[in-house]
Amino acid sequence: MMTKKLPVGIESFEEIRKQDFYYVDKTNLIADLLANWGKVNLFTRPRRFGKTLNMSMLKSFFEIGRDKHVFDGLSIAQNETLCQTYMGKYPVLFLSLKGVDGLTFEDAYDRLRCLIRNEAFRLDFLRESSAITAEEKNSYLRILSETDRFSDITESLKMLSILLEKHYSQKVILLIDEYDVPLDKAYQHGYYERMIDLIRAMFGAALKTNDSLFFAVLTGCLRVSKESIFTGLNNMAVHSIADANFDEYFGFTDHEVREMLEYYGLERHLNETREWYDGYRFGNQDVYCPWDVINYCYALRASESAQPKAYWINTSSNDMVRKLIGKAADGTTQMEIERLIAGETIVKTLNENLTHNEVDANVENIWSLLYMTGYLTGTFDPSSNRYRLKIPNREIRQIYTQQVLEWFKEKAAAETEKLSVLYTAFESGDTETITDYLNEQLLDTVSFYDAQESFYHGFLLALLNTCANWRVSSNMETGKGRSDILVERKDRKIGFVIEVKDVKDEKRLDTACATALKQIEDKNYIAVLNCYRVKEIWIYGIAFCDKECRVVVKRMG
Repeated sequence: MMTKKLPVGIESFEEIRKQDFYYVDKTNLIADLLANWGKVNLFTRPRRFGKTLNMSMLKSFFEIGRDKHVFDGLSIAQNETLCQTYMGKYPVLFLSLKGVDGLTFEDAYDRLRCLIRNEAFRLDFLRESSAITAEEKNSYLRILSETDRFSDITESLKMLSILLEKHYSQKVILLIDEYDVPLDKAYQHGYYERMIDLIRAMFGAALKTNDSLFFAVLTGCLRVSKESIFTGLNNMAVHSIADANFDEYFGFTDHEVREMLEYYGLERHLNETREWYDGYRFGNQDVYCPWDVINYCYALRASESAQPKAYWINTSSNDMVRKLIGKAADGTTQMEIERLIAGETIVKTLNENLTHNEVDANVENIWSLLYMTGYLTGTFDPSSNRYRLKIPNREIRQIYTQQVLEWFKEKAAAETEKLSVLYTAFESGDTETITDYLNEQLLDTVSFYDAQESFYHGFLLALLNTCANWRVSSNMETGKGRSDILVERKDRKIGFVIEVKDVKDEKRLDTACATALKQIEDKNYIAVLNCYRVKEIWIYGIAFCDKECRVVVKRMG
């Protein structure tokens, strides 16, 4: 029996099932949705937690004419009564708004119009439907046309619902994936109010005044304020990451991850998978990020020596979050972020009904955004009405350490006089001055105790890159490997190589420094400096342990 393929980047339920990809069974979502549904159901989860795949699964289950066999062997198929009642019995409209973007409102509007037209093209049988009047067919044709009329766009989903109900004599299920992406993009590009007006009008028609609607499901990252786009919609059931309902259907549980690893013979990698990709708390359920787990399994199948890395944070821009963290870099907020990096928790009151333009209004709103978008996780304390927040895993911690390094770089750049002394010390082999300065900065800046070598590497780069007279290279190929940091004066009179080590015991600092120097010599990291004919070369071994460092030096030429 052939091993199933891993569905890297595949969001079509039918493709996964028909092409024999590995599928983590989330089909009981259908039963729970039918048992606990509202007229309009909103699920908010961070990106890459399976929202689109679940929406595709709902479409495959409910839509008339779909292949029912794709559900064979899955949990929902055991509920025969439910399947007989609901499977393949409804017309379905499905829109994903994740591509509704543009530098201008006109660009985004055009993309939305094309999206709706494409969904209308899929329903081409309406042209010939005997259940639809000539006038109604003209309304359908306007949706297919290049019309710029605002009303044609805002009324389009409602009109398609009406036509589908008349054709099938059955009310319509409406699925809208990533509903808040157009609002996020509009906020970033400066046309937020115009996009709010458009989305409010479209949703009002499709969700509030639509008698042809059976029920609707929306997904997104943020629970956008009801007053902004859901005005007057009193029939909406909201299921956020804090709610226990549906908590196991977005993200992988520990049991599901263990099963996947065992299926591929990779169960010995469970601990590092947990360390890097687990840690999220949705309702009462602990979950992993599916995107990370699938990609890591894929890498391990290619090579069992593959190391965990950041998959989730590299799938889209983190600029908004970095911008917000940067703007919130007052003393208190910076200290709180450093506590989080150290593995501690902070307690905050969160606002789950933000509008995008409210995020900038109050520095405390940053915690709500970070929580809802997956950069923090936490548990709710009903007695205090507050959340206990933490960084979920090692992958997400990297973003925060990068931001701390940015703060440090800004702080260091302001200390011109002290830095001048440091630069002179590096060029003359003055390890005492270097050690004193680094220890002072570590004590003042770094508040966490699980720092990795990569952080200390970045810490040094932030310092050294501020010298206008130096060329600083990181991980440069030289000799028989790659040096951590290589520096040469632009006049090529002086150069030095730095090898960074981190240890967990202060007693090992001296040994680590000696090891670093030996590595530089054994692998000939000074080769490139010799090639450049640098006149004076120093090699440095610098070892870190929490807030302490040790520096040793050797002159090579």
